[in-house]
Amino acid sequence: MLKKFQFIFFLIMFSNCNFSFAEEKIIFVDIDYIYANTIAGKKINKQIQDKAKNINNEINEYNKKIQTEKGKLINQKNILAKEEFNKISQELNNKIKEYNKIISKKNNELLTLRNKAKIKFSEKLKDILQKYAENNSVELIINKKNILLGKNNLDATKNILEIIEKNIKEIKLKKMK
Repeated sequence: MLKKFQFIFFLIMFSNCNFSFAEEKIIFVDIDYIYANTIAGKKINKQIQDKAKNINNEINEYNKKIQTEKGKLINQKNILAKEEFNKISQELNNKIKEYNKIISKKNNELLTLRNKAKIKFSEKLKDILQKYAENNSVELIINKKNILLGKNNLDATKNILEIIEKNIKEIKLKKMK
């Protein structure tokens, strides 16, 4: 009997059974939803949309101008000498190439602004999530877009959204030219 007890005791001691009675708290948050629905996120999106709209307006105006110049050039094709026509055509093509470079630069600046805005917003969000995790004994916070399935009671998006609304009203961005 004593040998059986010792055997069982050693089996238990050397086995790799881990008994954990602590419950780890895991939540998930829809970061895209928060970005799109907070006051700060809406302001950032509005700035970006306004800048994109301005760029599109510039493009449309330039396209009209180019179409007008092309139309004039085509109308003058029979009147102008071949060399003069080719020279004016080449100048028009150079204008188009130059303006395409400008548009590309502005689009890159817009993309950079969008990325910087998301990074700044993410930094502020990270600070709030860290405080939320500490205050609510949360072990792990996961972005909702990386979850296939989860219980609704693990979704803390609305709670985080309320906290952000109270603490962050605006995120300052550098103005683009």
